[in-house]
Amino acid sequence: MKNAIRPNNKGLTLIELLVGLVICAIVVAGIYRLFIAQSRAYTVQDQVVEVQQNIRSAMEVMLRDLRMTAYDDDRTPLVSIAQPSIVPGDDSITVRYELNNAPYEVRYWLVGGTTLNRQETRNGVTTTEMILENVEALNFTYGVDENEDGAMDDRNANGQLDDWVSAGTIGSLKVVSVRVGLTARPTQMNPDVQSVTPRTLVSAITFRNLSLMR
Repeated sequence: MKNAIRPNNKGLTLIELLVGLVICAIVVAGIYRLFIAQSRAYTVQDQVVEVQQNIRSAMEVMLRDLRMTAYDDDRTPLVSIAQPSIVPGDDSITVRYELNNAPYEVRYWLVGGTTLNRQETRNGVTTTEMILENVEALNFTYGVDENEDGAMDDRNANGQLDDWVSAGTIGSLKVVSVRVGLTARPTQMNPDVQSVTPRTLVSAITFRNLSLMR
C-alpha cells in the first residue's frame, strides 16, 4: 500500500514574511541609490559639457573681433580707423577696424563681475549684447614688439614666446599679440548636485595688421 501524498498546507510564518520584506527593501534601496548616483553623474557631465561649449563659443566670438584689429579693407582715406586701434586692459579690451567703408569699435568687458558683454559701435550706432554668464575671471595679457621686427619679443631669451605683460606695463611699447584667459562655471540648477569646478580656456592670437605696421 502506497503512502498517500499529503498536501502541505503550511503557509509562511510572520518571521519569514518579515525577512523577505527586509531583503526586498535592501534590494530596492540599492537600486535607488544607484539610480540617484547615475542621475547626479549625468547632470554633472551635462553641466561640464555645457560650460565648455559656452566658453568656447564666447572665446571664438572674441578672437574673431580681435583678429580684425586695425584692419582696413580698402586702404582709402574715405573712412579712417580711429586711433589707437587697440585699447588694452587687464580685464577689458577695445579694438577698432574698418570694414566695407564702415568704422567699427568693439569692446569686451565684464558687467557686474560675472557677465561678459560685447559692445559694437558701427557708424556711430552702438549695440550691446551679453556673450557669456557666470564668468569668474576674464584677463588679457599682451605680447610686445620692442625691436620693431613685427614679431613678439622673446624678452627673457628662453626661446619661447611666453613673455606676456599686463596692460599697465605696456607704456609706449607696440602691442602685436594678446593672450585671453576666460573662466566660467555652469548655472547651478540642482542644489543636490555638487558644484562643477569652473572651467578655464586660454587662447592667444597675433594682431596681424598691427604686426605689419612699421
